Amino acid sequence: MAYPAKYSEPNALELSEEARRILTRLIRVAFPHPNFPDGPYERMTQKIIDASEESRWFRMALTQGLVTLDSLTEEHFLDLSDEKALAVLKRIADLEFFGFIRRTTVLNLYADPEVHEALGYEGESFSKGGYLHRGFNDLAWLPEVRVEEAQEELTEIGPLPYTVAAAAPEAGVEAVDDIFKGTDTVKGARKR
Repeated sequence: MAYPAKYSEPNALELSEEARRILTRLIRVAFPHPNFPDGPYERMTQKIIDASEESRWFRMALTQGLVTLDSLTEEHFLDLSDEKALAVLKRIADLEFFGFIRRTTVLNLYADPEVHEALGYEGESFSKGGYLHRGFNDLAWLPEVRVEEAQEELTEIGPLPYTVAAAAPEAGVEAVDDIFKGTDTVKGARKR
């Protein structure tokens, strides 16, 4: 792969099909979910491409990053095993190219309706009257809650080591500004 884009101008970015497949594979390796279908990953690829359109710098970083990614190993990135592909991604984890992809993916992948379905998330509940009467306790993977009253007597810990005021200070009694400082005075201290 010499150039991931069809056009050599930095202002135009239309990724080749191979570059799109590499980007989709990169997202799948970075965010592995075996039960996610291909659709959300492919939509993420398009979302990253669309986001890169907003900045010439990100367009160039995406183009250069895909070229660099494929040159880090002897094998083509699409042919690497998941373990080897993950090792390649760890090598580029600090690059702005990967940071751009990671930020965009974190903010968008888990908002995809197909991802919600795969994860069992029913969506927001406010418009549907809340969760309380809509299967609030229908999660089969959580153990049943065991609520029992304690049979043993509660231990009395004794009186507090300080006096608790029964009411606000009356007239003539000086209030303390800071209850943690108290009213102690230090000899030789000067007031401001």
